[in-house]
Amino acid sequence: MSYRTNPDRILESIDRARSRDMERALSLNDRQARGRDMDTEIPDGDSTTPERMRRLFSLIEAGYRKAAHSSEMRPLADRFRAIGDISHHMARGDVSVSIHYIDSERHDDVGVVPFEIIPKNLEDAKKETRTSRPDVNAIKVLRLRLRDGVLAAYRKIDPRLRDALKDRADIGHVEAEVTMDLRPSVPVS
Repeated sequence: MSYRTNPDRILESIDRARSRDMERALSLNDRQARGRDMDTEIPDGDSTTPERMRRLFSLIEAGYRKAAHSSEMRPLADRFRAIGDISHHMARGDVSVSIHYIDSERHDDVGVVPFEIIPKNLEDAKKETRTSRPDVNAIKVLRLRLRDGVLAAYRKIDPRLRDALKDRADIGHVEAEVTMDLRPSVPVS
């Protein structure tokens, strides 16, 4: 039997191609950490604007906590093993906050804030955590960037949230989603 028609080699080649495709699909999915929370308690009709804003902020805060402590943060931190070792690489990404008004026809309010992580950030985290494990230091830096990004995104969508309160779009079920998306690292120029 020739090399080209050997069934074992053909099947082996197919298996390698499938495993490469699965690894590629997994590497695209391990770029995000999400946290989502929904409030199903409808506020009173006479509730004040600050009370209703606190409701929306508490949803965003719960989404942040779920994203920061999700199991999806570990694969993001594992990506920093190479970044921490190579001094000329960095990571960039986005933090997004989305408010979805389920019982209203109003469109989602979305705020997106970019961030970047340079090797110096990991070195500073290394001094604070007193460990040289890149994944532990990366989780600390990622959670800090997530917190700062959520606050900045909230400030961006604050005027739109106030408009939604005027339209009474928040009277009903409301969902908040916090997402951290990490893009592949690029060389620093």
